[in-house]
Amino acid sequence: MAQRRLICVLLCLLLPSAAMAGTTVENVRIWDENDKTRVVLDLSQSVAHKIFTLRSPDRLVIDLESGRLARSLTSLPPGTGAVRSIRSAIRADGQLRVVLDLSPGVRSRSFTTGPNARYGDRLVIDLQRSGSLTPVKRASEEYRPGRDIVVAIDPGHGGHDPGAIGKRRTREKDVALAISRELAGRINAEPGMKAVLVRNSDIYIDHRERTGIARRNKADLFVSIHADAVSDRRASGASVYALSLKGASDEAAKQLAQRENASVGGVSLEDKDDVLASVLIDLSQNASLSASLDVGSKVIREMGKVAKLHRRTVQQAGLLVLKSPDMPSILVETAFISNPNEEAKLRDKGHQRRLSNAILAGIRNYFYTNPPPDTQIAANLRREPARQVRHVIARGDTLSEIAQRYNVSTAAIRAANKLLGDDILVGQTLRIPVFAGG
Repeated sequence: MAQRRLICVLLCLLLPSAAMAGTTVENVRIWDENDKTRVVLDLSQSVAHKIFTLRSPDRLVIDLESGRLARSLTSLPPGTGAVRSIRSAIRADGQLRVVLDLSPGVRSRSFTTGPNARYGDRLVIDLQRSGSLTPVKRASEEYRPGRDIVVAIDPGHGGHDPGAIGKRRTREKDVALAISRELAGRINAEPGMKAVLVRNSDIYIDHRERTGIARRNKADLFVSIHADAVSDRRASGASVYALSLKGASDEAAKQLAQRENASVGGVSLEDKDDVLASVLIDLSQNASLSASLDVGSKVIREMGKVAKLHRRTVQQAGLLVLKSPDMPSILVETAFISNPNEEAKLRDKGHQRRLSNAILAGIRNYFYTNPPPDTQIAANLRREPARQVRHVIARGDTLSEIAQRYNVSTAAIRAANKLLGDDILVGQTLRIPVFAGG
């Protein structure tokens, strides 16, 4: 009993001091791109905070409970974009107040995010002078420690809808299902990933139901598999599509019109007025589109290693199957089934495997760079990041820019990859020694 009382006394003495320690703002980062300004506060731990705006002049005020600037943070960065200047002070109640002096007419959105492979806890403020803000949700925000990343794979067409038919009577629905099954098997063999097949037999599923199946399975990514066809049999090559801005606008209008039956990111729009519902849809859909273009570019780059490309960049179109407002979605045209040579390749099991491997490589590249923080892959990166993060060199990349992107030195990248100099090749894969909290 005496020992227990002593422990209680020690806890009482230690807890107040721990509470006084509070949260430290380790760094403040700011950048401006495409009329959007992002301010990031890197924190030592998560923190309770309040954010509000003041007018005349326009300011955004951030109060952090028991917060302090790190001693190493000797000055705050100068303003840029929508932020004229940044200043801070400790208030009488012990809260750290950070004030962003803004340009007139700026809209703001803030969110907190947990640690990833490069940074710890963060408070992020997005600012935009006009239009909708770019939100950040790229996957489910529900917290499930160590969960698998879920990829929904949608074999195009099916049932009474055969899709395109090649000269040798190869049906698009059959090719799409075969490649999708191959891809699903490879994803399921990948640690930390799980595949959901939207259809696994010769049945027809309505386009909206396809995305509905993916959303019910809390998919982090939706991949629709198809084979292209045109009247000119000389057309050839693979393509990757994401949703067009026009298609996104149309879907946003439909969601708004059917607000009582719509939701984004698990948030019902039924009880939201027009303005708030419109903002929520824009935030979610813009984030999905940004992520779709990112993963699509990685997939098309990998496919170019095993197949001819019809288009080397991600194309955008108002395809219904891509219109989920809160889930990154891409459509892969694996080849032209209307081209006799490519039709033969699409029937070949070996080529189907190579295509599946390439699509998986692009998906892996994306998620190992952007892992949702509650996933097993994110946890693995925090524990052993140097052996996990990979970067595939794209045209225009330089070693110094890559080092800056991952917040590491060029010397560290050279050492990790046994490079004698700064020369790198397009398509080369680099190991990036990114450590947790870096």
